[in-house]
Amino acid sequence: MSAYVSSTVSNPSDPTDASGPSGPKRTTDAAGPPAPRRRRRPHTPLHPRPSIRLTFLTGLVLVYTLLPLAWLVINSTKNQKSLLDSFGLWFGDDFNLWDNISRTLSYDDGVFVRWLLNTLLYVAAGAGGATVLAVLGGYALAKYHFPGRRAVFAVVIGAVAVPGTALAVPTFLMFSNMGLTNTPWAVIIPSLISPFGLYLMWVFAAEAVPTELLEAARIDGSGELRTFFRVALPLLMPGTVTVLLFSMVATWNNYFLPLIMIKDPDWYPLTLGLNAWNSQAQTAGGEAVFDLIITGSLLTIVPIVAIFLLLQRYWQSGLAAGSVKE
Repeated sequence: MSAYVSSTVSNPSDPTDASGPSGPKRTTDAAGPPAPRRRRRPHTPLHPRPSIRLTFLTGLVLVYTLLPLAWLVINSTKNQKSLLDSFGLWFGDDFNLWDNISRTLSYDDGVFVRWLLNTLLYVAAGAGGATVLAVLGGYALAKYHFPGRRAVFAVVIGAVAVPGTALAVPTFLMFSNMGLTNTPWAVIIPSLISPFGLYLMWVFAAEAVPTELLEAARIDGSGELRTFFRVALPLLMPGTVTVLLFSMVATWNNYFLPLIMIKDPDWYPLTLGLNAWNSQAQTAGGEAVFDLIITGSLLTIVPIVAIFLLLQRYWQSGLAAGSVKE
């Protein structure tokens, strides 16, 4: 009996006892097991460690890229006087953007609209034709084997390495002997040749169009043209849009070739036209229209920016072609 009683008497010095001088026992069983600590994801090439220096450098590049565009948008809202008197990176007292656009389109009997139409003609005929030729040539070089294929590859690579300015003078002499200078053909025909576009479509077609798929279409009785348009062309669409975008930008911003080929202001593209407006302020009796030049520059970049945004997904997928081997 005494042993039983002693075993049921609590020990004051036992910290796990439910009774004692310090009060009732505190247990952690009701709270449950402690929550596991979240493990950090290991740093891999796909999830690299954040770099402050790289982030700072990227921010500088972003500012360097967007600052001229911000300056152009801000100063397009100013008139001639406010443009010269106010700070370049802030708005003036009056908002004159719509008035500047109206004056730009109507100045000198609407010559800006003529220059815009000329640029659209050069882009549609030159960049569009260059894209068609690059798609056809790249597909043929990637999927057909013929004598001289390696020589064509060497010529294409060599043509990519030659800058366009080095060919400007020989091209001018050739077109001058043919009587094509000072005509739209002097800008359109050289724009049809795009060695980089041909090489890009060659590489893209080799990876994007399976040879087994073409052979299956031929076994089913499909001709070469039908196989190209019904089977290969849909698969080549991302690369086609990529080449089209590069060709459009190159033709839209082309300045040196029209400068040496065209002397008639009625056939000027936008690049030459805006430069002519800028030069007239330096001539005797010429009118300074810097506000119209800036507004015209803004109107010049709006179409190409809109096209890039609309075709961005095709452009990104085209640039990524061939980067992953399955």
